[in-house]
Amino acid sequence: MATTMLEREPQATTPVAAMDDGELVAAHLAGHPLAFNELYARYRDKLVHFIARKTGDRDRAEDLVQEAFIRVTRHLHRFDQSKKFSTWIYTIAGNLSKNELRNRSRSPLVLFQKLTTHWESEHRPLQFEDLGSRPDDMYRKRFLQDLVERTVEQLPEHHQLVFRLRELEGKSYEEIAEITGVNLGTVKSRLHRARTSFAERIEPHLN
Repeated sequence: MATTMLEREPQATTPVAAMDDGELVAAHLAGHPLAFNELYARYRDKLVHFIARKTGDRDRAEDLVQEAFIRVTRHLHRFDQSKKFSTWIYTIAGNLSKNELRNRSRSPLVLFQKLTTHWESEHRPLQFEDLGSRPDDMYRKRFLQDLVERTVEQLPEHHQLVFRLRELEGKSYEEIAEITGVNLGTVKSRLHRARTSFAERIEPHLN
């Protein structure tokens, strides 16, 4: 019996900082009071950087890391300890990042902020309706739809046309050239100026 206790003692007294992830998981499940804190300290900053890189928002990344570890505490007892903990926690963080970006895509404010700063060559036209939205979301979307319409009306007529065709109807550059009767280079030039002017005019209303 004494021999058995002596054999177990080194494992029981191993500092948590010296344990690998699998040992920390096992220790936490066995009731070690510091094991989970060590896992958190080991991955917290890495996950904040990982999520911030995906979402572009460090403050929100810190919130999502907290959520990731809340999920870990809820489900750690079901974690397959033959797998790597790092893979699991990064998978959780990646899923939270995807959910964050998906939720943002439904926010008209974020849509317009992206629209006025990062013009994509093949992005979809703006969508204002979402039948699953709450009443306050629908109000904001109607407000922003009206705001966009008023802002577009302030553009020169030839800029209005290419902007509407591209940003509101999703026409390709080639289709816009055919509709307007101007060459592709002129379409792109007008669209660039229209986007710049639109961004400058609408930005004060988005802050």
